Amino acid sequence: MAPPRRKKEPEPEPQVRAAGGLVWRSSVVAEEDGTTRRGMEVVLVHRPRYDDWSFPKGKLDRGESFEAAAVREVAEETGLVCELGDELPSTRYLDSKGRLKLVRYWSMRPVGLEPWAPNDEIDGRSWVAVDDAVRMLTYAHDRALLRAFTHGDEAVG
Repeated sequence: MAPPRRKKEPEPEPQVRAAGGLVWRSSVVAEEDGTTRRGMEVVLVHRPRYDDWSFPKGKLDRGESFEAAAVREVAEETGLVCELGDELPSTRYLDSKGRLKLVRYWSMRPVGLEPWAPNDEIDGRSWVAVDDAVRMLTYAHDRALLRAFTHGDEAVG
């Protein structure tokens, strides 16, 4: 006789809802032997308050959809106007105030530029090769998101 199955507990509702983008572009990588290969770069942002490198993201405004927030936040934090691609795995974690935070991400490609200048929230933005991004990203959930994007994995955390 099989042991009784436990019902899966529903995940608690997040107290903070946010959205963001993994913005990417194709690149050419020069090898040490002089040959080249196709590569990819992603955009990372630096937040001076936390001294961290992450993907652009932010909280939803009242009544705003996750998709609209993702496009808005990427533009505000990078100056890049982007089109949404596929939705990527979401991340859930406790924020610095101990609240459960849900962040939904989309792959994004830039289609335009808006004026942008470093500010108190984001003081740096950079196009970075994927291999370098793995080393620069501060948080494990961001590295897992990048792996999911580059390798087609489903679960991030």
